[in-house]
Formats: sequence, C-alpha cells, structure tokens
Amino acid sequence: MCNFFKYLVEFGTILKLTIQKIGEKMKKFALSSLTLAYSLYAGGYKIPEVSTNGIALSAANIAHAHGADAAYYNPANMAFMDDEQNMEADLIYIGLDPVEYKGQVAWDGSDTTYNLEAERENFLIPSFNYVSPKLGENNVRVGLSVVVPGGLSKRWNEAPAQDKAKEFTLEVIEINPTLAIPLSKELSLAVGFRIVYTSGVVKSAAAVSRDMTGDTVDMGYNLALAYKPTKNLEFGATYRSKVNLTVEGNAKLYSPTGLAYDGGANVAVPLPAFATLAVAYTLPSKTTVEFVYERNMWSSYKSLDFNYAGNIGNLAPYFDTPIAKNWEDTNAYRIGITQELDKFTLMAGAVYDETPIPDETLSFELPDSDATSLSLGLRYQYNENINLGVSALYSMRDTRTVNNDELQGEFSNSDVLILSAGLGYKF
Repeated sequence: MCNFFKYLVEFGTILKLTIQKIGEKMKKFALSSLTLAYSLYAGGYKIPEVSTNGIALSAANIAHAHGADAAYYNPANMAFMDDEQNMEADLIYIGLDPVEYKGQVAWDGSDTTYNLEAERENFLIPSFNYVSPKLGENNVRVGLSVVVPGGLSKRWNEAPAQDKAKEFTLEVIEINPTLAIPLSKELSLAVGFRIVYTSGVVKSAAAVSRDMTGDTVDMGYNLALAYKPTKNLEFGATYRSKVNLTVEGNAKLYSPTGLAYDGGANVAVPLPAFATLAVAYTLPSKTTVEFVYERNMWSSYKSLDFNYAGNIGNLAPYFDTPIAKNWEDTNAYRIGITQELDKFTLMAGAVYDETPIPDETLSFELPDSDATSLSLGLRYQYNENINLGVSALYSMRDTRTVNNDELQGEFSNSDVLILSAGLGYKF
C-alpha cells in the first residue's frame, strides 16, 4: 500500500511523459476534438455512453472493458491489457426528438389546454481515449479520456413554455487522467482525477425574464477495481465522485420596463456521483455476457439556486428564490453481449434507466422519464494495428403524466438516437 501512494505522487510526471510518447498528429487531433467539444452539447443530463463500444453495449462494459475506452469505463482493467499503446477517437451523433407537451400551465391564469413542441436537437460530440504501455518495474498503466459525460439542452420557442424555459443548456466536457496499479495477477486498482469544464445558458422570455451565461472548471475523482479469478470470469467495480458544476458568469434580468440588472451571477448544478458493480463471463464460443448494476446519487440535486453579485431589487421574488428540485437516487440495469469472430467483433446491449425527477418538480427544463434502450455495434480488425467500429443506440422514453403546482398534462415523444463511429490504433 505504501507503494501505491508513491505511485500516486509520481502520477503527474508519468502522465506527462506518457502523453509525450503519443505522435504529434494524434496530439493535434485530441486538442482539436477538445476545442470542438467546447462548442457542442449533448441532450440529457448524464451521458454514460461515451465511446463506440460503450454505445454498442449500452455501457455494459465495466468488467470486460479491454479497449482504449477502459481508461474511462474501468481503468483498473488497463493493468490486464497487452503491453502496447492503445488509443481510440470516436465521433458521436445524438439526436433528440422534439418533446411534446399537452396540458395546462398554472402561471397563465387560464384553463387553456396547450399543444406545445420543443425544438429538435442534433449534436456531434468527439471523444478520445488512450492507454499507455506498462511503465516502471511494477507495470503501472496510465490512461487519459476526453469525453462528454453529461449535458442538457432543451429549447422551447412557444409560449407559455418559453416563459420559464426558452433555453436551458449545460455543456460539459471531462478530461480524466487515470492510473492503474496491478496488486496481483488477478486484482488491479485504479484512481483518476476528473477535470470538468462546464458552460451554461439559461433564458426565459416572459415580461419578467432572465438571460444568463457562464462557465467553470471543477474537480472530482474516480476509483476502480478489476478482479479476474479465472480466464473466463471477470468482476468490476467503479465509483465516480460528485462534481459540483459551479457556473459563474453574467446575468441580465428584465422587468416589464426593460433591463433591470446586468452583472455577475452564479449557480451550482451537481454532476452526480455514481457507482457500478459488474460481472462478465466468456463462454467457449467466445461469447461474453456482462451484467451491470449502476446506482446514481441524484439526491444531491436539492435545488437550483441563482446568486447575484449585486442587488436585484424588486426582481428578487422572481429570480432570487431557490427552485426546489428534490431529485431522487436511481438505478440502471445494463446487459451487454460481445461475440468475437476472426476479424469482426459483434456487440449488442440493453438498459433500463430510471428517471430521478419526481412528479412535483418536473418542468419544461428537462421533462425526463424512465427509459428502455437497445443497442448494436461491430468492430473490424483492419490490420494488426488499426480497427474500425460503428454502433447505434435507440432510447425509448416513457410518456410522462405530470400533475404539480405548475403543470397538469403529459410529456411525450422524447426518444433519443445515438450513433457512433470510431478508429482504434495500437502500437
């Protein structure tokens, strides 16, 4: 264990030396991907499918993660990978159907039944994963992931929805260096640091309205274990800490007579902690089946509380009162199947994911519901060094009836399509 802390202290130096070993061309690609991701955002709030394999397997690749994306999904597995450099770049498309709302709203003071439709959303998101060869006399491994682990985008251009949520956007990108240390031939431990950049936009369009933009960089950590008691049986466990996204920027507040405040503002939104437990078994036919249980600690999202650098006067009742959220911890149940062939790897997956949003705080910002998703994918080994992959996931979200202090109606048509293509390289 003393050696573990020694390796942890040296982690920064090892990571720097390892990244220098990556070719100049790939370093430029990673930087350009990072820049591109700053200007894009994904639908939803937490995105577990952040690689081509992750999408193909519905993120059921914790115990049996052996590609470059092991650096993100279970970095402890890096200790069991072949002694070579392994990297992958992916381009992911996310398409969000235009959510529909049929019902009444409380703030318009009428009994009108509205038929409203949000904007359709389409995004392209790059991701990058890297695993080093064995380093030092104890064969530690270093990983690096640049991914989009969460985000939120919902735009309504019709009243009365736009009165409260004309646009609510959260753009998130994570840089995640990791270190894997083999403890024995069967057991490995990993630790990582979460460096999360966030930018946000909050807009409303009523007579009394808000227009805020801001960004932040926040930190967290992640832990992972991998245990392989036999050649065919694998176990995995991971934990990612909560990261408070403390967005700071500028807000403009408008009253019926015009601009009433133009100054500093901040708001904190949690990217929740979550933990996974996974088991995978490989049959003699080279078919691997993996089950993953995931627990998401969404109960940390108690309220949405905007703070202002100056006095906002008589607008305080509208914009300075915390908005209750009271989200709940949730479960996700994932299964992934991988079939190894000569040059092809076939993958399929499914997941059932619970919504954290209780009925009493469901709103136009994120009209979420329970979801069942199905996924498919394949990889082709082009030659000894290069492999190509494609995958798709379709998420079918339940129609959600809502009856709270603000809304009485039904949200529907909120399905999500995710497509990905990836290029892997080993050397």
